[in-house]
Amino acid sequence: MCIAQQAKSLRSSRQSASVRTFNPTATIKCDGPAVFRSQTARDAACLFDVNPSVTSWHCMPMSLDYGDGVHVPDFGVLNEDGGRLLVDASDRIMPVDSKRMEAVAKIHGIRYRRLVAEEIYDGARLQNSKDLLRYGGSVLALGDRLRLLAALDENGSLTVAECLTTFTETRPVAGLAQMILRGFVEVDLDMELIGPETSVRRIRG
Repeated sequence: MCIAQQAKSLRSSRQSASVRTFNPTATIKCDGPAVFRSQTARDAACLFDVNPSVTSWHCMPMSLDYGDGVHVPDFGVLNEDGGRLLVDASDRIMPVDSKRMEAVAKIHGIRYRRLVAEEIYDGARLQNSKDLLRYGGSVLALGDRLRLLAALDENGSLTVAECLTTFTETRPVAGLAQMILRGFVEVDLDMELIGPETSVRRIRG
């Protein structure tokens, strides 16, 4: 398939997705317009934003010519080790099997994989990430950031309830969510939903 046809397919996919809105609307590591073809794709992207090994991700990055047509993956993901990965959400109807798509992506020097539903929906991680991203557009005051980091340096770890008392300039829950999303502190997102007794620790580079 010619380059012009591939470009047309890419534009069409992006335009079709751009008219849809899925929650949460905020993103942290998205490079470019955040456009999603389904809620499942949006849910997958929530997990990219809280994955420390993901540096950035972008939507519908390229067209893959598999001979009989073209396929536009849901995401392109850049990992902290510099590796690039094309990803489709678990509900994506595939024109060809994943093995063939992997072979086509390999020609471009990129890995490909299709997520399975369990990777997105098992456990508490997705709900925790969506709860945090609700505050993704909040502004974190420098004073609050410094106070919480100093308190963590002094105590080693604090509970969520204890952390909230350190915020005086930013709304406490929004401020703590920003600290987690921006990689200043960490909590366990997998075991259970974030609660008052959840332990908060400082992330050191």
